[in-house]
Amino acid sequence: MTRKGKRITVIAGGAMFLTAAASLTVYALGQRASYFFMPTELQAAQLDPGQRIRLGGLVETGTIKHGASTDVFFSVTDNERSVPVSFHGILPDLFREGQGVITEGTLGADGVFVADSVLAKHDETYMPKEVADGLKAKGVWKAE
Repeated sequence: MTRKGKRITVIAGGAMFLTAAASLTVYALGQRASYFFMPTELQAAQLDPGQRIRLGGLVETGTIKHGASTDVFFSVTDNERSVPVSFHGILPDLFREGQGVITEGTLGADGVFVADSVLAKHDETYMPKEVADGLKAKGVWKAE
């Protein structure tokens, strides 16, 4: 094999390695992605069974109900549609009615969103960017 042939072989091998590494990275990140939906968008979404998503909006007034132990039931709304949420765990201290929230989990066959984590705003002026953008687009939330 000539010197030029060896060089081409090394370059081709390196390119194949980098392509394989990039492909595996993209595949792994695609498996961990959780998509963000507002309640109205969730109705039209075509979700695979068990697909993890993020549901964001405002905690609907009058819907927080505490069940046995740490079970909590509430609804997330964008003032057009509401989605009932079931959560087993400890809620953030600032979780309350009318506040911005993002929940992560899966949508059940009965239409109830089963959340495994709940993220609430952390001070009086913050709202998660995804939720704020979605609510601003609907004309529901306005920054003070």
